[in-house]
Amino acid sequence: MFSRIMTPVDLAHLERLRKSLDVAAGLARQNDAPVTYVAVTSPEPGSVAHNPEEFAAKLKAFAQSEAQSHGIATDSKALVSHDPGVDLDKTLLKAVDEIGADLVVMQSHVPNLADYLWPSNGGAIAAHSKASVFVVR
Repeated sequence: MFSRIMTPVDLAHLERLRKSLDVAAGLARQNDAPVTYVAVTSPEPGSVAHNPEEFAAKLKAFAQSEAQSHGIATDSKALVSHDPGVDLDKTLLKAVDEIGADLVVMQSHVPNLADYLWPSNGGAIAAHSKASVFVVR
């Protein structure tokens, strides 16, 4: 049913993503589809890495760990944005097309008042992507 799954991750908060990571791995096994883990960083040093190259290496190591842990094929794609907080949705939507993903599996959060004014990342991806989007709460 699905041929390529994309899963956005935040390397600084992997513990909060376990449900969506497990769902993505299960769907990957069920559909014999690879998972591409996508993460966005800025060119400046951050809490996860000193530079985009180190960030990409950490993301790749994470993807390899998920592959071994779940017995699935994985890949990683680190993207650089000058303002990830502002450009995140646009950057992720571009990645969906670049990867050729037909399913995006991403973690949600408990809705709050701000979600009535601004769409969540998952809502924005679902509204503007050609791929199916599975938002895990």
